[in-house]
Parts: sequence; structure tokens; C-alpha cells
Amino acid sequence: MKNNTPVSLRPLGLPLPLSRLSDDASGRVLSLAQLRAYGVPAGRAAALCRPGGSWRHLLPGVYLLHTGTPTAEERLRGALLYAGRPGAASGRDVPAQPGPRPASGAAGGGGRAASAPYGSAMITGLAALALHGFTESAPPPVAAERIDVLVPRTRRLRSAGYARLIRAHALPRPELIGDLPVAPVARAVADAVAQLSDADSVVALLTEAVRDGHCEPTVVVRELNQSGLLVRPYVVDAVDALLAEGRSLAEGRLYELVRTYGLAEPVWNVDLRLPDGPRLGAVDAYWPERSVAVELDTRAPRQAGRWDEEEDDEQWSAAVRKREHLERLGITVVHLTPKKLRESLEQQATVVRTALLAADDRDPAARVVVLPR
Repeated sequence: MKNNTPVSLRPLGLPLPLSRLSDDASGRVLSLAQLRAYGVPAGRAAALCRPGGSWRHLLPGVYLLHTGTPTAEERLRGALLYAGRPGAASGRDVPAQPGPRPASGAAGGGGRAASAPYGSAMITGLAALALHGFTESAPPPVAAERIDVLVPRTRRLRSAGYARLIRAHALPRPELIGDLPVAPVARAVADAVAQLSDADSVVALLTEAVRDGHCEPTVVVRELNQSGLLVRPYVVDAVDALLAEGRSLAEGRLYELVRTYGLAEPVWNVDLRLPDGPRLGAVDAYWPERSVAVELDTRAPRQAGRWDEEEDDEQWSAAVRKREHLERLGITVVHLTPKKLRESLEQQATVVRTALLAADDRDPAARVVVLPR
């Protein structure tokens, strides 16, 4: 005859019936270490997972405290518990205490406390991107065949079931979504790209990252560099599309800045030259009557071959030389980045307006020829 008496969990010696743990996903998915901390031995947990029992195994050493289909959150928590369980990750990790979760902003509700049962593990790859709000290129975790978890390189544990472990020499600082530790967007993008072999999927992923404002192109490219992915030709092609998308978005925001904040219309995307002299360089916007130019910095760090750090250093040096040359000629150069335009458009409009108004107080600039490019 089946014993329906609820198992008591005993945090700090106080009995807690299992029914109290099923109020949210953190109580419906527990590791064996957590169950032992509450007085449930491994044998009792195994018995509850047998046919006719009320639990099921989700992953090795991770238990689902019901027999239904796991939700997306339960799968995510299970993967984190499997990857971050005490042992190789950190012998000091303590099991989470099931029960009501602290309100947002409450004392003790910070990142360290929330992620304690998961050690240093964090969700990455497509599952992380879905949590960050990607809707087109990342499937929801409930539908994902695999959930990628980022762990330290020294973690002595293999991938199992739907949990795929990705090892890293240096872990980024995780972001908390709810109370789940999740890799930052750029790192999650790189880990997702590493698992993709379809060029169209890579392009779609990188484009959504930039187009929807999840991440700046240069940050994504830096992560791809560090992950050694720019040796793959289809990734390089996708990065070209990414940078073009990033520049197009930045130019659109610059147009918005001028028109929304009532600035005089400049000439757009022009080359500057000295009369009968050498080319001074291209600028994204120029006010000839004020001798003010705006340059967008959409350069990306480079590596290996066409993505070479020496090449990037040379590009940076050339940009500095061009700016200094223009300023010696009396032309004010306002340097804007896509991130500044995305996060503080009004502030950048003030910077440009200030440069335009200050033109009356400066000595006249050298005459330059303005040509379309």
C-alpha cells in the first residue's frame, strides 16, 4: 500500500511538509544535497521516483517534486542545480532554503544569495538569450532540446540529459533575471554562435542582438574574438552584416537627434578636403557654416588575419590623427558612439548643440571642400 504521508523537510530542525515546497519552481526542483539538508535521504528520494511515486528524476542528482511535464523555469533551475551542485564548483556552496522568496530589493535578496544553490554556474547560449528577451532567434527554454550552462574550466562534471556544460577560463559576472544567474548578452551570443553551423541562424542572432538594442556590435565582436569564433568564414560574414546593421542603426539615431531636438540640418556623409590639397577624411555629419563635424565610432576590435589587433591599433591611430588634423584647421569634431546615442540621445544632442553655439567664439576655420561620399 502506498504511503501518502508527506515527507518532512527539516531546515534548522523545523519540520516542513513537501506540500509547502511546491508553491514556486524553486521549491519544485531540488538537488539531492538540498534534500539531504532537509533530512530526506537518497534512498527515500529514489523511492519517490519509482513507478507510481510522486516525484521524478530531472537530471542526475536533481529531482522534480511532481510527475508532470517540467516547465521552462523548472528545466532552467534543474540545469543550474546540476551544474552548480556543491562539490567541484565550490565546497562552500550551501543549499537554498525553499520557502517564500525575498521581495525585489529586500535585504538579503542580492545576487549572491539568490544564486547560492547554483555555485558559479549560469545559464548561457540560446536559453539565456530567450531570458534576455530575444524572440525571433532563440527558442523558449521549454522547447529547447539543450540548455547551456556556463561553468568554470575546473568543474569536473559532464553534460547530462538536456544540460550541456560549457567551460570557461574566466567567467563573466552573471546578471540576475528573477533569481536565475544568466550570462550577459554578448557572452550568451558567443556561446550560442559556437553551437550553430547555419550561417543564416548566426546572421539572424547577431542582427537581433543589435537591432533590438540588446548589445552593442563592438561588444559582441569582442566576445566572438575571445571565443576564437572569427576563424569560421560564415561567422566573419555574419559579423560584416552585424557591423553594417550597427552602423545603420547609429546613423538612424543621429538623424533622429538632429530632427527631434531642432538642430540645423547638416550635410550628411561627406568627405572633407583642403582646396587643391589632400583628403582630410570622411565625417558622418558636417555643418559648413559652423565648422562642426560629427563622427560615429562603430569600429570593432579585431583579431587573426582580417580581424587583427594591430590593424585595429592602426585604425585607432589613423582616427586620432584625422581628428587632430581637423581640429588644427579649426574644425570641431564631436565624437559619438552607438551606445551613447542609444542610451542618452538628449544628452548627446546637448553636446552637439553646444559645439554649434560655440562656433561664434572661435577663430574662423580653414576653408575646406565638402564632397559627397
